[in-house]
Amino acid sequence: MENSRRSFLHQFGALSASPFALSALASEWNNLLAYLDSQRQRPTKDIARDEVYWQEVAKAYRVSTDFINLENGYYSLAAWPVLKAQWQHIKEVNKKPSYYMRNQQWDDRHRIKQALADFAGCSVDEMVICRNTTEALDTVILGLNLEPGDEAIMTNQDYGSMLATFNQRARRDNIVNRIISLPLHPKNDQEIVDAYEQAITSQTKVMLVTHLINITGQVLPVQKICAMAHSYGVEVICDSAHALGQLDFKIQDLDCDYWGTSLHKWVGAPLGNGMLYIKKEKISQVWPLLGDDTYSDDDIRKFEHHGTLPVTGQLSILDALEFQESIGVPRKQARLRYLKQYWTEKVKDTPGVIINTPWEEERSSGIANVGVANLKPHELADRLMNKYNIFTVAIDNEALKGIRVTPHLYTSLNELDKFVIALKELASA
Repeated sequence: MENSRRSFLHQFGALSASPFALSALASEWNNLLAYLDSQRQRPTKDIARDEVYWQEVAKAYRVSTDFINLENGYYSLAAWPVLKAQWQHIKEVNKKPSYYMRNQQWDDRHRIKQALADFAGCSVDEMVICRNTTEALDTVILGLNLEPGDEAIMTNQDYGSMLATFNQRARRDNIVNRIISLPLHPKNDQEIVDAYEQAITSQTKVMLVTHLINITGQVLPVQKICAMAHSYGVEVICDSAHALGQLDFKIQDLDCDYWGTSLHKWVGAPLGNGMLYIKKEKISQVWPLLGDDTYSDDDIRKFEHHGTLPVTGQLSILDALEFQESIGVPRKQARLRYLKQYWTEKVKDTPGVIINTPWEEERSSGIANVGVANLKPHELADRLMNKYNIFTVAIDNEALKGIRVTPHLYTSLNELDKFVIALKELASA
């Protein structure tokens, strides 16, 4: 692991040639990195259930003790060494503000983009750094050349911001939005693929597919959906807000046309970092949200025109990727799935408890949704917080009713046991 980390730094850590060396990770966290390295050869399945291992990882996080946080999906806190590195970036940029912005930021951004492209699995000339998934995907939704009568397919479980943007295009440009329903417990991948395929008509131009559904944690077979859609000449916009850093995959595995994610979720970068990917041959057909005449229509950099940005947050992406490298996404994925399985297994047979997330490992992640028959979602979330000091978030829409439960790497089994007790008590009341 240490050699892997040094290789990563050697390849992408050219920032260390500037004042922005990754010293915070290299010094304070040597003990943790050495421990992780000593465990590197152990099977991922064993590591997922090793509480000593994850107690060591948890030391890298500074978490409030005021409540048990089971709502890490909105914003998955950055590890403490990443935040310390960001503070160093802030101080160094502030020492030479305009000079840095005019002379150094572009070289640093390119190196960060290269590291991020390699981590996500795409070419650097097919991606840009943005602020979040909403900005990434709304850029595509608003930038596509769609004519009156053209149709777009989406589901009632897709993220609200993307649905709202498609609604705006319907009002503004008279496109037609076809909203489908997906089963909470599909029998197989084909059932999901069929749900999208049955909505396709001769007017269908694009579909929105959520990789990891944020309200349930269900993982969709994106590659199979894309293959089907492309056979009809339909393009696919993929929402991977919760997938990157939580699931072990690469963008090229999905074969989608457009893709976006938020780096302040499971990649662990500071707030305000995201990524937009567009297939090389598709770039020229998407208009940027902000006008730019610096680059040609087929140059991905036309989407980087945002005015002056808080570059210190972007500099910290490399620190977050280094921290990711020290653990490894396969281990994160296995641990988060184990935590989800741990608490759901304990409540699944409890009368009045409703699990709204698939059981199969390949269809799930660390996120799950649970309801209690005698409580509305907001009532359940409020009682968990007010009586048991457990923070979750209520989900109440036409697709499902329940609370989203999202543990993190620092979440202990003891905390999940307390949640299980609370859920059972509320279900029996």
